[in-house]
Amino acid sequence: MNGWMGRIVTIDLGSGRQEELPVGDEMRRRYLGGRGLGVRLYSDLCPQPLDPLAPENAILFMTGPLTGTVMTSGRFQVVSRSPLTGTICDSSSGGSFGAALKSAGLDGLVVRGRAERPVYLAVSPAGVEVRDAAGIWGLNTQPAQKALQERAGAKASVACIGPAGENLVPFAAILNDRDRAAGRGGMGAVMGAKNLKAVVAAGDRATAIADPEGYREMGLRLDRAVDKNPVTGKSLQVLGTSVLVNIVNAHGMFPTENFRRGVFNDAEGISGEKIAESLLLRQSACYKCPIGCGRTTRTRNKSGEGPEYETVWAFGAHLGVSDLAAIAEANYACNELGLDTITMGSTIGCAMELCESGAWDAGLRWGDAGRLAGWVEDTAHLRGVGVDLALGSKRLAAKFGKPELAMQVKGMEIPAYDPRGAQGMALAYATSSRGGCHMRAYMIMPEVLGHPVFLDRFSTAGKPEIVALFQDIAAVVDSLVLCRFLQFAVGISTLSEMLRTVTGLDFGDEELLRAGRRVNTLERLVNIRAGFTRADDTLPPRFLNEEFQTGSSRHRVVRLEEMLDRYYAVRGWDPLGKPTAATLAELGL
Repeated sequence: MNGWMGRIVTIDLGSGRQEELPVGDEMRRRYLGGRGLGVRLYSDLCPQPLDPLAPENAILFMTGPLTGTVMTSGRFQVVSRSPLTGTICDSSSGGSFGAALKSAGLDGLVVRGRAERPVYLAVSPAGVEVRDAAGIWGLNTQPAQKALQERAGAKASVACIGPAGENLVPFAAILNDRDRAAGRGGMGAVMGAKNLKAVVAAGDRATAIADPEGYREMGLRLDRAVDKNPVTGKSLQVLGTSVLVNIVNAHGMFPTENFRRGVFNDAEGISGEKIAESLLLRQSACYKCPIGCGRTTRTRNKSGEGPEYETVWAFGAHLGVSDLAAIAEANYACNELGLDTITMGSTIGCAMELCESGAWDAGLRWGDAGRLAGWVEDTAHLRGVGVDLALGSKRLAAKFGKPELAMQVKGMEIPAYDPRGAQGMALAYATSSRGGCHMRAYMIMPEVLGHPVFLDRFSTAGKPEIVALFQDIAAVVDSLVLCRFLQFAVGISTLSEMLRTVTGLDFGDEELLRAGRRVNTLERLVNIRAGFTRADDTLPPRFLNEEFQTGSSRHRVVRLEEMLDRYYAVRGWDPLGKPTAATLAELGL
């Protein structure tokens, strides 16, 4: 078999039972791997909605047919039902863990049940072994990874949770390769509920390549394409993801003080340029990645990875904070404790507005940089004000009687692009299967960055068609599994070529796009089964009713209803957002 390893192992931590999960060639072809195959397997294993923290719920660690082969292919997807949102959720992470899991001989690892005591899983070509996590449980992510790495050897890669996951914080992350994170949706809490501290993977199995000569030639072309593209070949390499700070701020859609304004007056002070000037130690990169968007940084007190663009926003403009060192240290704390920075910062911003309104007397104030890292610590350990912050913004705002102050979709906090400045991005947020997510369809590419062409960001015309297309391509990339930044340099035809070269199968562009559509439609079905309806495909009222008074996105609101019916029609769903019988038949669902 080329591309895939042909082996998925499922293990029940309660009983200790292991077995191989049979996956036929046709299912691999229809769902590829990663997100797609993970969602299909999850749907089969958990046909009825389960409490995400229940022992019988499944969590899947998935690689794809391109994992460990072409550039940016060290990634993996974690699939389960989210404790933050209740939706189907996959969370992606870079580093080298995906490649390590595949070198251990697996396309995927499925974990169910709950261990009686804390454990970790050691995965190798010899099999999956359950080991005692005594002495590891309770550690922050970095010392836990170090300890497990020393036991397993230099070639091993570790994916683990920190105290936040152990304490079942619903937006707990999984950290691997020190500071890479499967951040969104609370997959760390799903691990914690199973008493699973970590998965350690190592092996020597190489992925078989169908066309070695074509593979080498394709690699050279990919190198040239990435180097030639101004985003992957220059901007991300020089300034990292925070290159976006000044760009998005200039477009008047850099969310400030819980999305009440779209311009942050000190954006320059927290920009990628400022990080390079004051904090940067060196550039860093994931497995087989020539882009190297990562930043290793140092403040006067600490060092670590990041902060990335969304984190700079979440602990910066969103909170009225311009102290870059404080932002970086809050980011380091999230990595060490295992928390999603977007939900953490967004929830603090919600809390600040709750306090300002008089709904909550917890003393959180705009611009209070000195307490950021402390609030992160309190949240991970469920103490003091952190008990409430650990609810996430939707539950927090509802608790204090102001649900409209939570900037979320389906329970997941919206990241650092105000949707009033980009109608396509607004539709993408509203229809995302996992909630307020920019990665399901990164409409910032055409609406702000002009890639592959500039679209009028304030127009709704044609946006349903383009959002659906972008969502389908994203599902393909997440299923192969590759880095999304590669989309700046290559298109769907190159992805088809990569898959043909590695697997030897005659994948074409249309078949790949149909696979993406199939994944998005299946996710819709799983969410419908869990009780989600058209009413959940919406945005907080702030975006629908309140205009900015300043900035280049002023006097705009999101015109969601102009797009939603057409989006459903493009998808082959009925006016209530349910896939039609004809669509299900066409996609083999």
